Amino acid sequence: MNPVDRKGREGTRRKSIKGFPLRSFASFAVKIFLFWLLPNIAFADTPALFAQHCASCHGADRLGNIGPALLPESLERLKRYDAAKTIAQGRIATQMPAFQDKLSGQEIQALVDYLYAAPEKAPAWGEKEIRASRLEYFKPGSLPAKPVFSADPLNLFVVVEGGDHHVTILDGDKLEPVTRFASRYALHGGPKFSPDGRYVYFASRDGWVSKYDIWNLKLAAEIRVGLNTRNLAVSGDGKYVLAGNTLPHTLVLLDARDLSLVKLMPVAGSSGKTSRVSAVYDAAPRKSFIAALKDIPEVWEISYDPKAPPVFKGLVHDYKMAEGLAVPGQFTPKVIELDGILDDFFFDQSYDHLIGASRDGKGQVVNLNVRRKIATLDLSGMPHLGSGITWEWQGRPVFATPNLKSGTVSVVDMQEWKTVKHIEMAGPGFFLRSHENTPYVWADAMMSPQRKDTLQLIDKGTLEVVKALTPEPGRTLAHVEFTRDGRYALASLMERDGALIVFDAKTFEVVKRIPMSRPVGKYNVYNKTTRSAGTSH
Repeated sequence: MNPVDRKGREGTRRKSIKGFPLRSFASFAVKIFLFWLLPNIAFADTPALFAQHCASCHGADRLGNIGPALLPESLERLKRYDAAKTIAQGRIATQMPAFQDKLSGQEIQALVDYLYAAPEKAPAWGEKEIRASRLEYFKPGSLPAKPVFSADPLNLFVVVEGGDHHVTILDGDKLEPVTRFASRYALHGGPKFSPDGRYVYFASRDGWVSKYDIWNLKLAAEIRVGLNTRNLAVSGDGKYVLAGNTLPHTLVLLDARDLSLVKLMPVAGSSGKTSRVSAVYDAAPRKSFIAALKDIPEVWEISYDPKAPPVFKGLVHDYKMAEGLAVPGQFTPKVIELDGILDDFFFDQSYDHLIGASRDGKGQVVNLNVRRKIATLDLSGMPHLGSGITWEWQGRPVFATPNLKSGTVSVVDMQEWKTVKHIEMAGPGFFLRSHENTPYVWADAMMSPQRKDTLQLIDKGTLEVVKALTPEPGRTLAHVEFTRDGRYALASLMERDGALIVFDAKTFEVVKRIPMSRPVGKYNVYNKTTRSAGTSH
């Protein structure tokens, strides 16, 4: 063979690997390397992007400042697509600007990924941070003890508008706004009232508790109790507020007068495992709060009665003989161990029983006096017991619950804890409402893509659907609340350019449309403070 030819062939071999040219291979390798490297470079630069564009409003630690906290727990209800859209386009009528002219699509996506990832160092929010966050705008007793308006203070509605984070106080007689004010970001839908209806307390998703004086139309005080808060409850005597957190795993007890911290309670089971709080409610006849835990199958009863008997920890042969080690009964949890976790619950009218929903869709009844489960309920799908209501049916107390997965409303006999009927509805729903002066239950189907625009009325005597209302086809209509006398039913058109749709509760005719920005809920002072059987408590 000619040496020149051999050299040429050998040279060719060196320029290829198994038939793949070295130059092409090198180019391919560089592309693979850059493909791997660039996202990591972008991710490495993301904290700098956040510091430059976001930290001034949302805090360098992402815990919030004038803007909300940006943690995975705070964003769990916001889809990533919507988060990217918010960064790019901003939010109308808020201080959130658009960044699409400052950031590339890749940078926006990198920020979204960064925000939905847990911080390297777990954020802390303890007693020191809680106390330091408190804001007092008016000292207790410094504002007049009478309303500054002429409307019936017990027939007012507190309307939470999620579209632009505002609250409207609505006159239930004239069906006109009294005032409207900006709220904290993403209020929980269920504000709670003082027993006399003068004050309303709000909890935001990112941990802020706000006290608003309805009679004076003034914000009185605020405090940040956590980084992600589930909900709050106000004691039946009006002295305390209890907030349940999902981050950190704590319950926070406040003085209702000025929202000062009374007690911080870590939430942990007997094994030491900590837990998020599923929900907390007041059980006024028992002079206690009830809290359900989300990660441990336990319910806690926390008495606020200064005369509460002592609580004995661990096994005791006879607590009446003062055996074992006792701790003061006030503010000490009494633990009820269950065989399943409760995600939400409500009470019977006597507050002797707690009716809760477990993750597998089954309901369970817990007797709070004997402190154990006494019945399992036939509730398929995912019942939303937090919206449960009660009434008398054929001389017996019953409760009804909507279902987030199956298009049914379940009616249960509360004496035998047996299901009376599963009523077929237009689709899965979220809320039920009624009133002592109406023969109907009003139900939505807001979880149904096809029938989210329709309300259905169930006859409380026959347990049959007797009417369907679709005032604005294609738009989500839900969450009914009645005026004090039950004359009008107000439903939320849950759109950004939404409204309250006011129905005559007897004729079902629309009598008024009150524009609102995505009204996620409305709450009548009288119905809530009197614990009407037709509304959730």
